[in-house]
Amino acid sequence: MTTTFVWLQHHGPVRAVAAGAPELRTAWLATMCAGRCRAGIAIGGIRPGTAPLRARRTAGGWSLTGSVPWVTGWGLIDVVHTAAIDDDGAVVWLLVDAATGPSLRADRQRLVAVNASGTVVLTFTDHPVSADRVTGTRSYAGWQADDDAGLRINGSLALGVGRRCGWLLPAGPVRAQLEAELDETRDDLDTADPAALPAARAAAAELSWRAAGLLVVNHGSRSVLADSAAQRLAREALFLLVFGSRAAIKTDLLARLAR
Repeated sequence: MTTTFVWLQHHGPVRAVAAGAPELRTAWLATMCAGRCRAGIAIGGIRPGTAPLRARRTAGGWSLTGSVPWVTGWGLIDVVHTAAIDDDGAVVWLLVDAATGPSLRADRQRLVAVNASGTVVLTFTDHPVSADRVTGTRSYAGWQADDDAGLRINGSLALGVGRRCGWLLPAGPVRAQLEAELDETRDDLDTADPAALPAARAAAAELSWRAAGLLVVNHGSRSVLADSAAQRLAREALFLLVFGSRAAIKTDLLARLAR
């Protein structure tokens, strides 16, 4: 799942560049589509409940100050598509070079799963970004609406972990039931509107958690060995209980797990 987790981050910046100004597309799009320039995202600094990453206008562009938790792919990416709040309360998106220096620090997070993803906390201190690195601006309310509508893709990670657990189970009724639930959950994710996506995402995360539990029990005591696929998938399912979560997903998931 580490490869998927890192590569998943790349596609949002590519779409932003593709929808940006002609000069931005000329400078970035071909090399990003070819994978010669790999991108990550830094969006946690504008989510509710966090001290926002601030963007201040300067003569040559922008200056960023604040921190962003959970930036994935450090050491594997070239640029970070970073969201910050300007003085008017709008969201500004900028392509920031993924290189530390006096004004940008990266502190590695140790994760129980997908640790090879190079997830860090980024801290900006009057970090300069030139004006030609802006991919767009959005009202905060508009960004939240777009963010809610984009929850679908993260659900694919839970489906993938669940499907892998099914492949490692022996053929029989348990495996058949799991695969049928996975197909139904995928359909629910594909057809859900923004209002229904949190419940569909919660269902996917809960299913991957149950699938990993089935695999651990089926494999027995060898599941706790460090080289066991079952224990790795259980840790990945644990990760997906909280990855890309929102308040509505958490509430629904808590209700499912408390049954």
